[in-house]
Amino acid sequence: MPAFFGEFEGRWDPEAEHSGTTLEQALPLMVPAGFRGKVAVVTGGATGLGRCIAMEFARLGCRVAICYVELPGRDVSEQALLTETACAAMGAEVHAARCDVRDRVSVDRFLADTVQRFGTVHYLVNNAGIAMDGALWRMPDHAWRDVLDTNVTGAFNCIRAVAPIFRKQHYGRVVSVSAHQASRPGFGVANYAASKAALEGLTRAAAVELGPANVNVNAVAPGFIRTERLMMLPREVIERAQKHSVLGRVAEPEDVAHVITFLCSDEARHVTGQTIVVDGGLSLE
Repeated sequence: MPAFFGEFEGRWDPEAEHSGTTLEQALPLMVPAGFRGKVAVVTGGATGLGRCIAMEFARLGCRVAICYVELPGRDVSEQALLTETACAAMGAEVHAARCDVRDRVSVDRFLADTVQRFGTVHYLVNNAGIAMDGALWRMPDHAWRDVLDTNVTGAFNCIRAVAPIFRKQHYGRVVSVSAHQASRPGFGVANYAASKAALEGLTRAAAVELGPANVNVNAVAPGFIRTERLMMLPREVIERAQKHSVLGRVAEPEDVAHVITFLCSDEARHVTGQTIVVDGGLSLE
């Protein structure tokens, strides 16, 4: 039996698996309440919203694992080090590593390294995502593939990798970062909107399959968030987003991170298969 289950107590009948009885019907393994000491994995956790999510888990007393990839024109490795340092300053143990979520082997290696270091995983936040906007009639094949592969297949790879851990310990939380464009796409985001709509479908399907193992699977759908990526948009786009939000503002990263950690909390134990919109009322317009 892998060592990372040693911290939990419980029992199950190993012959039940061969008789058609599912693992979820076994006696649940006990996982302590609260965040302190639990392990949170945040993909795309080096910058922007991902950094804020990782820091929020660290503030709550979790051990944190973040993964990232290098991006053109940005020193993501250095940003990852800053995130790691910020989390460590809060007293958190941190594991940071490069991992392309599109690659199953890379994901499996990252999760195995995390488990080897921390013993298990309790929370998975699928935050890694990209956008390559453009009119669909001019969109190159690679722009469609790369966005779908990262935003959907990447999340699937990560959920698939943690599922055996969550099912064995009879506990886990998955939160995926969707976007308001999943239901309200604008011009030039066919690939992005399709990827986020698919991500919400994956969320509901995974909730059905993992629910019997006491695993909650949800998504958040933010509107515009004040991150480095938002600052790259034309000023008029940002002003329009503020105008159409009934709260008159764009989200700060913390606004979304707090909802994500709530969905991972004991207080949200009966919430699963849902997409929580965090857009300041943008979708009400």
